[in-house]
Amino acid sequence: MQRAWRLAPWLSGLAVLLLVAAGPASRLGLWDFRTGFQLLRWAAYLGIAGAGTGLLSLLWRPPGTRPWRPVVAIVLGLFAVLLPWRWMEEARKVPPIHDITTDTERPPEFVAVLPLRADAPNSAEYEGEAVAAQQRTAYPDIAPLRLDRPPGETFARALEQARESGWEIVAADSAAGRIEATATTFWFGFRDDVVVRVTPDAGGSRVDVRSVSRVGRSDVGANARRIRAYLDRLR
Repeated sequence: MQRAWRLAPWLSGLAVLLLVAAGPASRLGLWDFRTGFQLLRWAAYLGIAGAGTGLLSLLWRPPGTRPWRPVVAIVLGLFAVLLPWRWMEEARKVPPIHDITTDTERPPEFVAVLPLRADAPNSAEYEGEAVAAQQRTAYPDIAPLRLDRPPGETFARALEQARESGWEIVAADSAAGRIEATATTFWFGFRDDVVVRVTPDAGGSRVDVRSVSRVGRSDVGANARRIRAYLDRLR
């Protein structure tokens, strides 16, 4: 048991190290994002081992030893398990799609972004009703935004909010009412492309947004959250 008392913090510490390295190293290009996902899995396994070993060594620790080692192992181990578990649970709650739009019948189209996606595994072509049906079930609130402002004013505000969202603006065509940008996720550095379309609508204007991931079958809800946040700020 004394060996477990010494081993537990190292197991949990290694688990946290893998957890922390998985995303940023993928973002820096040190390895593929799939390797990062594998590291998350191993971080969870080691976290379980570290927390379990810490619990055993806490209950049967050597006489005269302080409990801080097993307690640290338990806390770090649970932390290493909790984050991958939460991501997995989020993925299970949403459909395995990565193309979200406020207009499923006539989605905004990419133009300037297309060369940037030339090597992307995911196509920028909308897959039609198969994706639209899943989106309507999972994200019924994703809908066009209508504003009582002229299209020109709305376009200027839409471009301003796109910049304030931290997106990299690829193109802004006021005549066509189209803004194209790339959003980079914080942890893994996934690059998702966004197109905003502003059109006249009954004396005001209508804003449609589409967000599409370059990689991954599922976006774990990231594109829907991005569109919601953007339209809330614009509203």
